[in-house]
Amino acid sequence: MNSQQLFRRSRLRLAAWYALVMGSILSLSGLGMARALVQSNWVALEREIESIAGTLHDSLEPMLPPSEDPTYVLQQIFPDLCVVDQPCEPNPSLIQRHTLGISDRTTYYIRVFGDQGNLLAFSPNQPQPLPTNLNPDPWQTLQTKDDDRYHQFTTILHSAAHTHAPGEAPYEHPSWGYLQVGRTLAPFDAELQRLRWILVGSLPLALGLIAIASWGLSGLAMQPIYQSYQQQQQFTANAAHELRSPLASLLATVEAILRLPPEQAAQVPILLNTVERQGHRLSQLVADLLLLTSLEQATTAKPPQPCCLNDIVADLTEEFAELAATTDIHLISHIPNDGIYVMGHESQLYRLVSNLMANAIQYTPPGGSVVVSLATHDRTVTIAVKDTGIGIPAEEHSRIFERFYRVNSDRSRKTGGTGLGLAIAQAIAQRHHGQIAVKSEVSNGSVLIIHLPLSIAA
Repeated sequence: MNSQQLFRRSRLRLAAWYALVMGSILSLSGLGMARALVQSNWVALEREIESIAGTLHDSLEPMLPPSEDPTYVLQQIFPDLCVVDQPCEPNPSLIQRHTLGISDRTTYYIRVFGDQGNLLAFSPNQPQPLPTNLNPDPWQTLQTKDDDRYHQFTTILHSAAHTHAPGEAPYEHPSWGYLQVGRTLAPFDAELQRLRWILVGSLPLALGLIAIASWGLSGLAMQPIYQSYQQQQQFTANAAHELRSPLASLLATVEAILRLPPEQAAQVPILLNTVERQGHRLSQLVADLLLLTSLEQATTAKPPQPCCLNDIVADLTEEFAELAATTDIHLISHIPNDGIYVMGHESQLYRLVSNLMANAIQYTPPGGSVVVSLATHDRTVTIAVKDTGIGIPAEEHSRIFERFYRVNSDRSRKTGGTGLGLAIAQAIAQRHHGQIAVKSEVSNGSVLIIHLPLSIAA
């Protein structure tokens, strides 16, 4: 399996996990909210029924004389109700409008039972068929043959007009009968069905959007890993290429030494010098790789210390003076008199400025100049290394800090560079919470500017 297939498979698995987790959370949240909404509507419906039943109960109890015929009493109190075993001829009256006007007759129905549980009167709009015997449970949900559902509430009616017998408490009233108030559940069921359709319709759409978003998010999550993998592959290939050349030259030189006849023994020192030179190149390359790795992993155990950049720039200017004079390059430094300090590791800062100065001298033709400037501005230290060399094309500015990258590989190989100088410089600058900027044009030289935070000790 190649790397492309491996990353595609990993992205697919990550997207599947994203979709599963996000879909589960969304589904559980949606179902929980729907259940809470249904429960709140159901509680509100029961409260409404109970409120209407309570209002009717409080209005009717004072009108319930226990000694009279229940049929006659019901005809007087509920003229709109149908009395059992009598023709049902509703005759609206003032009492009916006052008593039953509190409820919608198309939504609610009323039933009145005697104290023995026998049905006495009922609303003309009551669902059919309903049992004529009393079910004393406070709450009941009924369903007709047409699958219409009703919810009803049962409460006890007491007679207020009562002569208390000896030994009977004054607050005790005999049971006159029972009042049932029912309500159709058609609006509630319609709302419930509408909510189900919303869930059925929106949940797959939401899951589809989650799947698309998961695929995109997994791509964003995998992108840094994929880029890191590509950089690692590129680094491995470049390192192998850089190591192969000196090793091949080293092995060829050793083989040439072994094949020399005794009469050409004078050539051995020359060939050994070549071996030594290639060995130094390999050693420098390995040292640079180890330094770069330690910088990126922040493995330095020493705490940062105040470092004087004036001394570092002055020492490096003195060290590179001979190399600059040999190549007919004017090396100039501008160092202020006041000490400029930064917090960091002196050896790393030394290597940082040294790499930039070495590159400037190596890539500046004879007769040119290299100027190193040190200054401060707004709590920031700037070290500018300006040369009059061949310059760097604008499209290469973003790549010159890559490992083993060379604008002109032939030129770098002639100077013996490993292609890690600017990568190490950038890693050191970032380690010290700074950065390196480049300004360059082809044939007009280059300026590399180091920005570092100024130390409080300054």
